[in-house]
Amino acid sequence: MAEQFHDQDPLETREWLESLASVREREGADRAQFLVEQVLNQARTDGIKLPFNITTEYVNTIPASIEAKNPGNAQFEERILAYTRWNAAAMVVKANRGEGEPGGHITSFASAATLYDVGWNHFWHAPSENHGGDLVYFQGHCAPGMYSRAFLEGRISEDQLNQFRREVGGQGLSSYPHPWLMPNFWQFPTVSMGLGPLMAIYQARFMKYLDDRGFAQKGNRKVWCFCGDGEMDEPESLGAISLAGREKLDNLVFVINCNLQRLDGPVRGNAKIVQELEGDFRGAGWNVIKVLWGSGWDKLLAQDTHGLLQKRMMEVVDGEYQNYKSRNGAYIRQHFFGKYPQLLAMVVDLSDDEIWALTRGGNDMTKVYAAYKAATEHKDQPTLILAKTVKGYGMGSAGESQNVAHQTKKLSDSDMLYLRDRLKVPLSDEEATACKFYLPPADAPELKYMQERRAALGGYIPSRKPVDEPLPVPELDAFKALLENTGDREMSTTMAFVRLLNVLVKDKQIGNRVVPIVPDESRTFGMEGMFRQLGIWSHVGQLYTPQDSDQLMFYKESKQGQILQEGINEAGAMADWIAAATAYANHGVTMIPFYIYYSMFGFQRIGDLAWAAGDMRARGFLVGGTAGRTTLNGEGLQHQDGHGHLFAEFIPNCLSYDPTFHYELAVIVQDGMRRMYQNQENIYYYISVMNENYSHPAMPEGAETGILKGLYLFQEGGKSDLKVQLMGSGTIFREVIAAAELLKTDFGVEADIWSAPSFNELYRDGIAAQRYNMLHPTAEQKTPYVTECLQGRTGPVIAATDYKRTYTEQVRAFVPARYVTLGTDGFGRSDSRAQLRKFFEVDRYSVAVAALKALADEGKIGADKVAEAIAKYGIDADKPAPWTV
Repeated sequence: MAEQFHDQDPLETREWLESLASVREREGADRAQFLVEQVLNQARTDGIKLPFNITTEYVNTIPASIEAKNPGNAQFEERILAYTRWNAAAMVVKANRGEGEPGGHITSFASAATLYDVGWNHFWHAPSENHGGDLVYFQGHCAPGMYSRAFLEGRISEDQLNQFRREVGGQGLSSYPHPWLMPNFWQFPTVSMGLGPLMAIYQARFMKYLDDRGFAQKGNRKVWCFCGDGEMDEPESLGAISLAGREKLDNLVFVINCNLQRLDGPVRGNAKIVQELEGDFRGAGWNVIKVLWGSGWDKLLAQDTHGLLQKRMMEVVDGEYQNYKSRNGAYIRQHFFGKYPQLLAMVVDLSDDEIWALTRGGNDMTKVYAAYKAATEHKDQPTLILAKTVKGYGMGSAGESQNVAHQTKKLSDSDMLYLRDRLKVPLSDEEATACKFYLPPADAPELKYMQERRAALGGYIPSRKPVDEPLPVPELDAFKALLENTGDREMSTTMAFVRLLNVLVKDKQIGNRVVPIVPDESRTFGMEGMFRQLGIWSHVGQLYTPQDSDQLMFYKESKQGQILQEGINEAGAMADWIAAATAYANHGVTMIPFYIYYSMFGFQRIGDLAWAAGDMRARGFLVGGTAGRTTLNGEGLQHQDGHGHLFAEFIPNCLSYDPTFHYELAVIVQDGMRRMYQNQENIYYYISVMNENYSHPAMPEGAETGILKGLYLFQEGGKSDLKVQLMGSGTIFREVIAAAELLKTDFGVEADIWSAPSFNELYRDGIAAQRYNMLHPTAEQKTPYVTECLQGRTGPVIAATDYKRTYTEQVRAFVPARYVTLGTDGFGRSDSRAQLRKFFEVDRYSVAVAALKALADEGKIGADKVAEAIAKYGIDADKPAPWTV
């Protein structure tokens, strides 16, 4: 802008600008843009050095002269907005005047209320016969505003408002958007900041996938994602924006509420977050619309013929903009306009109150409507709306533009009176100070108007409406090949999973519902055969001849492709899986997603998304490949997973299994499909599979129930005074089987061998029985399943897995015998499987020694027998423990 003040030929400059304006007026903005681009291209060709600038001036993207006009009733909409803002604040303040002080947030919604109300009144379609419904990711800290609006709509009662953040009794309102706690209201959990933006991008992409595969719904559906400017510092917030630009997701709209404040202070006190985000998103291929200044600034900007006001707008850093709105009009006159005499002259006829009333664009319905209208009409790009607002807008000294604003949850009587007056809510002093909720009379025209607007848009938002669609799940015999003995043919459980998946995708009734998801590891998991069969989904198809086109299993991308392959991107693939796993609630169609990945890069890397999936009532299968600490032998510390199942257990509705044999995998998947897609239970599965090849026996008769409960008798030992109970899971179970043979051959000890596909399920069953017995002392006492299995059996119990001992230790309280656990505590290593199992002391020899020591501790054999075994098997008794640091 500074160059404008040294223009050597202002007349020539004006002629160029007038020519451009004429083209825009006569032939449209697209033609004007084309001409400008041609001039710039020619300039570069001629060697004229042009500065690179990916940002635009610090003004509204849409000039007042061409902005779309809001067709609504401005008077009614202002009243509705005021009532919504009042009730949202009153709800939080009242909750924190009671016992417990549950917290809450006022200022986030106060700043963003206009952004939401314009959407509710004019843009957001609910699912209906004529429209599949828009999906809105509401900013988590603004939840009180959503409840307040629903109260005006008659969907939430006053009693519920009075129970904000008091949910134990069953009628309270959850602190943030939580579908698990409010399953008919919220769709997406967003307050774990950064996840909302990431999930929204992949949700929009998944909608394109559904459309291309024939599951399209009516209407021009959009995904709207609301974020705070401070939230954009989360890596996940910006992590996938290039994907949205690359794939031209014009069904996606981001609205970033730029109130310039995060939790403790300014987002960019010494810079400009709006300019930074504009550069990030424009560089990633987004259409960016800036909504910075309210309508009151239009006249001043029109007077700014030399660009001095725009220059001043660019000069001021965010910390100062925040400071202005914590002061008054006189302060703004002096410190903003006062830098240049010309600017002071521009506002000489405005009073201090009028200067103070100059609003930010995001707090102006006219400006927001114009931006939303432009966003919904834009093609071939996702759109970002940068809406500048004031944190705590309307709250005055109680929180408006204060550093402490985010923590504000209590207001004094005088603060409530100030807010009432500013919002013009018709309440008495006594009612206002008592935080009374305001609901206009049922025949109030503004309420009628609000209901009419929502009826025109199909209904209420947010609203979660799961489809009632039981699917015909194949019976277990559909996987007959996985129930039989493989003989000399060896395979891994990973390959067994691929074979099972092939059966499912060929099923005539549900095959097209299966969504295989892989993060660039298809060949690792043996899934490349599906490339040609199913194709990798691409919205544009395949625009090239693949290098391996002459091979049977060539790399095939297709617009009708079924596989989602996200590159080296576990978070993106998990967001895909979440979109598919919740499609029954958000898209009116049930999909069956299988996401297979390196287990170490599962819960450990994307655990927050896995937790969110539980909150969202996701239904599907997560498959952790090459699982366990010793199966992925050559990859070392960063790749070897010895704790994935412990992560899985912390999610209440995630069922996890560590199968050893193909038939266990088949039973688990078939029953999981029955529970999730036939019975429509709100659970999901984590199943670990390995890439270790070995032969698989046929399924023992009657093993199905035990497999699902987590424990079954695989092989019964002979009768003997020296006997132990051995159990294990995954590939280490094969070491347990081998240990039984060592014990019998070398020491005459018999063993019952138990396969334990899920210590997590055994633990949950055990604590459920324990709780029931505690609370029903006079009733018939329940027996934990693991106790029931082992009661009456002879000898101590030894459990070994490829996971930390904590995994097997969970069931100690329910094992009715001496219990010894072995596991892979410590960092991983690179070596052969045999050496790793020896190092972590979970190999057959360590299992045998553990069994002998347990017998010695019970006085069944002498300690010398244990020492003999240690020497016989070459175990170094003095080496450091595997977990030593």
